[in-house]
This record gives sequence, C-alpha cells and structure tokens, in this order.
Amino acid sequence: MNDLPGWLAEIPGEQPYPPVFATVSGAHLYGFPSADSDVDLRGAHLLPVEEVAGLRHGPETLERTWTRDGVEVDLVTHDLAKFGRLLLGRNGYVLEQLLSPLVVASSAAHEELVALAPGCLTRHHAHHYLGFARTQWRLFGRSGELKPLLYTFRVLATGTHLMRTGELEADLTRLYAYGPAYLPELVAAKREAEHGQAPSVPGVQEDVARMTAALEEARESSALPERASAGEALHDVVVRARLRGPSPGMAEPGDRAARA
Repeated sequence: MNDLPGWLAEIPGEQPYPPVFATVSGAHLYGFPSADSDVDLRGAHLLPVEEVAGLRHGPETLERTWTRDGVEVDLVTHDLAKFGRLLLGRNGYVLEQLLSPLVVASSAAHEELVALAPGCLTRHHAHHYLGFARTQWRLFGRSGELKPLLYTFRVLATGTHLMRTGELEADLTRLYAYGPAYLPELVAAKREAEHGQAPSVPGVQEDVARMTAALEEARESSALPERASAGEALHDVVVRARLRGPSPGMAEPGDRAARA
C-alpha cells in the first residue's frame, strides 16, 4: 500500500471498539505522500448495544495521534451511526475514507456501506469541494507552502470529476487532465518534503480560478441527484450491525480499562 508500514494492519484491532473499517486517507490517498508524511487512518467503529441504548452513551468519535517506528499516525473513527449520518450529510471527507482503496481493516458492514455509496452522492457535494478549496487556497496565500496549493488543485479536480462522472477519485495523479500541465512537477516536489515552499509558478492564480469555475459549472450541469437515496438502507445497516455485534471480519475490542 504505497510503501505504508506493515504494522498498520495491527492498529484497528488494538482500539477499544471493534472496527467496521479502517482506511488510509490524506496525502497517501491523494497521490503525493512525502518521505516524512504522517499516516492518516480513518474509519468507523461499532459501539455495543449497551453503550447506545442506556443512560450512558459510548464515544461517537475516537481520536488518537502517536508515533511508532518514527512514523506519526493520526487515527480518527466514528461510531457507525454517526458515520452513516455524515455520509448522508454531503460530506466528501467520509466518502473518500469509505471508498479509499488503501484498506487496512474491513467487515461485512463495510462492504455494505461501499455498495450504498452511490446512493449518497448528490450534486451538493460540490459545495464541500469548493469550500475545502477556498480554505486551502487561503492557507497557501498565508504560508506559501506547496502542500495547501496541491490540496487546492486536488479538491477542485476531485469535485469536478465527481460532478461530471458520478465517480469519486481522490488521487490527483489520476486527475491531471483537469489541471495545469505543471501539476506532475508540483507532485514530485511535494514527495521530497512535507512542508516545503511552493516553487514560483506563473499563472497559478488564474489556473485556480479556472478550475474553480469549472467545478461550479460542473455542479450546475451535473446529472447527480439533489438528495441522497440511501437513507433507509443505511439505517438498516446500522441496526443489523448493532444487533449482531462484531462480525467474523471484525477485530474484537481490546482491554478498554487498560486503554483508558
């Protein structure tokens, strides 16, 4: 998996709740990891019935950051119900996490979620990518770093491709056709250093404006629906997963007391 450390597969099973899935997101998914990039693990966990049906509710989101063998790992998972709500909320982040090809842990419920992903897509996901691009472009203006500039290009290309084709592709190296000809050079430079300064690129502001306009136009002409259609099916997935508990494909929860 893109030279990712082999011990990543151990991490989901070491967490306090069984994983529904865990995938790699961030720069590794986007096609431009650096030698010193951290590893962003994202996914969903399953709270047991007794932690959702009683007076005390288990954690809907778990976050943890640590370093192992010199590699910084950033782990974020949501309880399956929250993850389902985010999927229905026009959230591009969780769609990319769900459909990431860099799979570290999976389960039957994960496979069901992947199958339902097309029913979560709407033309309004363009707002997510436009907003993300604006944030990264402003960050680039303040810092001059290459990373937010590449993120700007990446999200504009991903959003336009999604609006035009209905397919989610997060890897910028597969989307060069949507951007300027110098993108491969920027990707090569980013792979050398995580926080390096961006080289001087003539016309970069015009290129970002052009790609932003292309995404806005793609949103207006997209064949994607106005609303998600997978709500009831996602509800059923959550209920069935909760009632049956961890499936054979899920790691069992660790010692919660020891990890508190």
